[in-house]
This record gives sequence, C-alpha cells and structure tokens, in this order.
Amino acid sequence: MIDVRRLRYFLAVASARSFTRAAEALHMAQPPLSKRIQELEADIGAPLFDREARPLALTPAGRLLFEQGLQIDQRMEQMALTMRQFVAAERRRLVLGLIPSAFHAQLPDMIRRYRLLAPDVEVSLSEMTTIEQIAALKERRIDAALGRVRIDDPSLAREVLRDEPMLLALPVDHPAALEEGPADLRLLEETPLFVYPKDQSPSYADLVLSQCRDHGLHLHRIMEVREMQTALILVAAGMGACIVPGSARLMGRPEIRFRPIRQPMSAPIILYHREGENSYELRMLYRTCAQLYTEWGQSVPDAVRARMVDPETE
Repeated sequence: MIDVRRLRYFLAVASARSFTRAAEALHMAQPPLSKRIQELEADIGAPLFDREARPLALTPAGRLLFEQGLQIDQRMEQMALTMRQFVAAERRRLVLGLIPSAFHAQLPDMIRRYRLLAPDVEVSLSEMTTIEQIAALKERRIDAALGRVRIDDPSLAREVLRDEPMLLALPVDHPAALEEGPADLRLLEETPLFVYPKDQSPSYADLVLSQCRDHGLHLHRIMEVREMQTALILVAAGMGACIVPGSARLMGRPEIRFRPIRQPMSAPIILYHREGENSYELRMLYRTCAQLYTEWGQSVPDAVRARMVDPETE
C-alpha cells in the first residue's frame, strides 16, 4: 500500500521537477526527501524519475503515478474539508443515498425544493448500489434512499413515489429507429440488449428482464455492463439496444433514438427509510414530494400525505 505522505513528497518533486526546489517548498532537507522517494520506488517496484535528465523527468511509471496521485491528493483534501465541515456543523442533516444509474429528471427539482422548505437542513447525496443502500440505512449512515428495485425488509419502510415509463434506446441507423410510434419489444429477439448494472442483484437489470419475460419475450443476446452510461455509449456505437427509464432521454446522444415501448413497462422511483422513523428531515422530504406532485399535475398518494404529518402536533 502506498504511504500517503510519501505520495505527497513525490507529487512535490514531480511538480517542481527538482529535488532541491521540492525540499525547499516542503521545508525539509534534501537527503530525507530523496530517501522517502527511494522508499516509494521500492514499494512500487519501478523507478519514478529519470535522474540523468535535466530538468528532472518522470519515467512512464512516474507519469502514471503523478496522474493518479493528483486525483488521490485532491480527494483527500476534499474529504478532509468535508469532515471538518461535518464536525463543525450544528445544522440538521439529511443524507440521501442514490443509485448512480437511477438518475431521474425530478431529482434536481426535489433537492432544490427541499432546500427551500428546509433551509436549516444540510442535504448530502451519496451514490451507492441498492444493496449498499440497504446496509447504509440499517447502519444509520444514510437517512433515506432513492432507488428502482423493490426490496422486502421488515426493518425498512418504502414508498413508491411514481412509476416512470421506460423507453427503448436504439442506434439511429437501426431500422426500427426510423419508425414512428411505440416500438414493439419483439425486435429485441433479433437485436442485442444491454442491461445494467453487472454483478449486482437485485438490480435494474432484474427489473427489465423480468418485465421482458412477463411479455413473453425470448431474448437470445443479453450483455451485462456496469452502468447506464456504458450501455448508452454502446448503443450509440451501433452495437445493440437498451431499455432505460424515461428520464434517461436527458443523457441522450445524437447517435441514439429513444422510442416509447408498446408493451407496458415502467421503472418505479422508490423512497426507502428506516421503519418507524418520523424525523423532521424525513417529513420535510415527504412534504417536498407532495408539493412537486401538485405542480406536476399528479395527485398526492395517501401514503405520502400521511408521512408528512408530525403526530405530536397534529
């Protein structure tokens, strides 16, 4: 494992292109700095600098470590800042878990409205898989989660906020991309279908494939990828099709044609939180959803309305 202190010494030398100037910037003598770099090279198993070059030059291994090391250093700085802010903050806080590939068009509106309704609450978003969300809720690392997959767990409450129609993403040069109106899913029996995410269950892939089976489809070429973005890139490259939530249209490319689907298919947006929890932060999240339902011309579900109520004041 690379020592973070040695990594920062290396970044200083690589940036200055000189051991002497780096030692001055670090307020240390040059011999111990050179020793730390040698130890880092021993850990990695490859030289990081071409010491014969003037000015000092990076080896291929050094260039790779410099690129990766800068990102790690920036993340460490951000993590330190975030932790300082968290420890110092006395405000209320809502930590919301999100599925990376479950982006939906209403999320920015939801966060913006929540901040207006509860300006005293700090909102923090964390990307994680469905399984990670469930574990994080139980361990109280997050307060609520938004996902696509229904999970039955007696320790968790769930509310389906809405069902979002799915779309079929096709390459623009696919014969069916030129047709008008809803697409028939039977065309996927001859077209490769990309599903995501890979190696996780239950997942959005399970949701898509189960609905395809419900419609009697016999899919012969199913390929798993890790993220929706990857699936859409492959569709844009003309390698197959993908079934995505309607809001994925916002992530479209000129090489992709999104078509509605003739067979009924939808992806729920599900809010999870711990069973029996009725905190102010959570009630304000439900109140946010209720206001947006009204603006979108949709009726507020009774379950959502009930969750808005503070039993001590009503």
